[in-house]
Amino acid sequence: MVQRRLIPTYIFLIICSLISVFPLYWMIAAATNTSLNVARGSIAFGNQLLINFEHLRNAVQGTLWSSLGNSFLYATVQTVFTLFICSLAGYGFELYHDKHKDRLFGIILLAMMVPAVATMVPLFVLISKVKLLNSVWAFILPGISTPFMIMMFRQNSRNFPPDIMEAARIDGLPEWKIFFKMYMPVQKSIYAAAGVISFMNAWNAYLWPKVVMTDNRAQTMPMFIANITSGYTVDYGMTMLGVLFCSLPTMIIFFILQKQFAEGITGSVK
Repeated sequence: MVQRRLIPTYIFLIICSLISVFPLYWMIAAATNTSLNVARGSIAFGNQLLINFEHLRNAVQGTLWSSLGNSFLYATVQTVFTLFICSLAGYGFELYHDKHKDRLFGIILLAMMVPAVATMVPLFVLISKVKLLNSVWAFILPGISTPFMIMMFRQNSRNFPPDIMEAARIDGLPEWKIFFKMYMPVQKSIYAAAGVISFMNAWNAYLWPKVVMTDNRAQTMPMFIANITSGYTVDYGMTMLGVLFCSLPTMIIFFILQKQFAEGITGSVK
């Protein structure tokens, strides 16, 4: 039985939920309509889904599936490397005692104040000189380790009991086995949260891939969407279907890992 005093709260939450979900609904509905109906603001479902999909499949020299595959490859590889490197750094900063580590960590945090565009030109020159343009390494190297991720893992490492490390060392367990067999299983929630954030950042990246991916065969989904909207006339139905294709993977991953994501974020703030 719902208490009467809670009814206004539930009404408010329902309204907020509808407002939050409406853009997603409109995107799905627009993907089934003609460009004219989308421009008119129609929010009803249409019968143009297959036609829009055919137009999308043939757009930009038919690079839809290759762009989707590239985004999956780049985002997955960057996420794996980011989780390993940043968790190793956060683990070391928090659980190994050294009088200079806080000073070094402060220098790393200062890097958060440097805008990405300020380093884009020297990074591009470096990537081009080592002949990595249009490769997965050109995509992932600048974002493979970030101060935010290192700080996130360091904060969460404070919840890792140091007694476990001492007991493992007494039993003769090597340091690398302590990290892989004890630290990583205990910190699975923060790995899930960091994995979602890293994957979403890599999947949605546009500016840096636009700089280093000069071949259409190496382009990502955000670049593909930008290319289909760069003509003299824009097919809004096809564009919204492309945006839906681009949005679905990150939504699916978030819904699968939302419980672990919430636990990891909460743990990193404690």
